[in-house]
Amino acid sequence: MTVEDIVSTQAKPYTTPEEYLEIERAAEYKSQYYQGEMFAMAGASEPHNMLALNVMGEIRQQLRSRQCRAYGSDMRVRVSGTGLYTYPDGVVVCGQPQFTDDHVDTLLNPDLIVEVLSPSTESYDRGRKFEQYRSIESLTGYLLVASDRMHVDLYSRQAGGRWLLTDASLAEETIELPAIDCALKLADLYEKVDLPDQASLRSQM
Repeated sequence: MTVEDIVSTQAKPYTTPEEYLEIERAAEYKSQYYQGEMFAMAGASEPHNMLALNVMGEIRQQLRSRQCRAYGSDMRVRVSGTGLYTYPDGVVVCGQPQFTDDHVDTLLNPDLIVEVLSPSTESYDRGRKFEQYRSIESLTGYLLVASDRMHVDLYSRQAGGRWLLTDASLAEETIELPAIDCALKLADLYEKVDLPDQASLRSQM
């Protein structure tokens, strides 16, 4: 077998965005898409799931009387500038949501994106993924919630395209979300969430 044959057998076929959406809409599990490739998403831990539910539950409650919509992790987001299709842990749109087509399942104009950090994805969520998210013109807030400790980072878009970092790490602290005019108390976000450091402490008692 030649080198060319080996490369040929290892090369993955290119998937178009249209093909991806057709496959994804019929699939039993979720996959992200970028530059012609589909990437299956792994399941999340219990703390991850609890945090995502708590965060979006608190946001939804505060938005009930306003013209904003909060979506969970099943809402797919397309980053038009880079071609990334992905599933944030939460998304908020204030105003009229825009979608890629009549299926109404791929959002184009989020105001706020929420990601709960996992050990395997934290560097990507903070780095390359955030780099791509920043190209979304409508996006003005990016909320990162740690699942291994009590800690929240919020990046807010400023005039001129700069991003301001605000963080909080104490239960009594509140993180303000100017993108959607909401405020989240960390004690509420981490309610009933068993953090790894807490579990380790209990085992030593």
